Amino acid sequence: MNDSKQNSHDEVPELVKNAVLIHSSPIPSGTPIVKGYDWNRGIDYHALLKAYKNSGFQARNFGLAVDEIQRMIDARNVPLKVDQVDILEDDDFIKRRTPCTIFLGYTSNMASCGIRDTIRFLVQHKMVDCIVTTAGGVEEDLIKCLAPTYIGDFHLEGKSLRQRGINRTGNLLVPNDNYCLFEDWVMPKLDAMLTEQKEKGVLWTPSKIITRLGEEINNEESIYYWAAKNKIPVFSPALTDGSLGDMMYFHSFRNPGLVVDIVSDLRRLNTIAMKAVKSGMVIIGGGVIKHHICNANLMRNGADYAVFINTSSEFDGSDSGARPDEAVSWGKIRMDAKPVKIYAEASLVFPLLVGETFARHYHSSREKTVSDV
Repeated sequence: MNDSKQNSHDEVPELVKNAVLIHSSPIPSGTPIVKGYDWNRGIDYHALLKAYKNSGFQARNFGLAVDEIQRMIDARNVPLKVDQVDILEDDDFIKRRTPCTIFLGYTSNMASCGIRDTIRFLVQHKMVDCIVTTAGGVEEDLIKCLAPTYIGDFHLEGKSLRQRGINRTGNLLVPNDNYCLFEDWVMPKLDAMLTEQKEKGVLWTPSKIITRLGEEINNEESIYYWAAKNKIPVFSPALTDGSLGDMMYFHSFRNPGLVVDIVSDLRRLNTIAMKAVKSGMVIIGGGVIKHHICNANLMRNGADYAVFINTSSEFDGSDSGARPDEAVSWGKIRMDAKPVKIYAEASLVFPLLVGETFARHYHSSREKTVSDV
């Protein structure tokens, strides 16, 4: 009797065993195994970033994004066929140049922080074909050519900063004098544009204004200097939503009449997408820049490749937070594409992503050219 009681206490109830120790179905052959970087190999950042792909979570998404951008680069490096050469296009800024047209989108904070230098590298070396950004993404780049932005702190008090004439962007500080310098610099340019509009019939669009300002800044540290030099169009459908808009507002009192046509830019942007043999999107952040690029690619039944980087979630129904699969439902990304979203703050991951893709390809190509000579 006592032995029977003892055995009943020792045995795990069958119901519990079936619940906890349920047998697994076989994992499909070839499924990647989780494995991180072994630091016993030494400090090798390329190997570390390659290991991200099998580390799980957002590291896995980073690795997949590297693969997706590499597919864009590989498609881009195939020579255009004879019938794909865009000989009839008069606008050099929207002429098809490669078999994969890469659209780059970013919000203004990327020009405010050090990511500006990474973007400038891409534009300087013609690694992207079309840019969509915000007003701040334009003016912050130009203003940095006139005066610097400083490192501050997220916790600095707004009231105290306002009393000192200092603006805070996250943990960055921009003295208001920078915008005064910008006003002094840009007002004569707006005067000249208005004169050309009146005397030569020039129809100004945001992209044409940005090209002119890029030419005028004449500074190799500027994204838009290189965009103008390399004939890479920069679209900003909300160009008035920032300091540049403030300047246009002030200008409308002192010298009224400047007209900025956004519809002509829409035609240019959509035409670039429609001309693309293949299309890739690299979009940092959300809002108007994300949707403007995606909607242009709807005109060609979706992009072939896509990488999104942002911290937004989809649960409020925002386009900013939407996963790539939502864009597939709208025809903005193709059904057979392998798009990737990295849920991360871009200042942490975008330079690494560029380093593992565009920059690695650029420097390896240069080394090969040197070795061949």
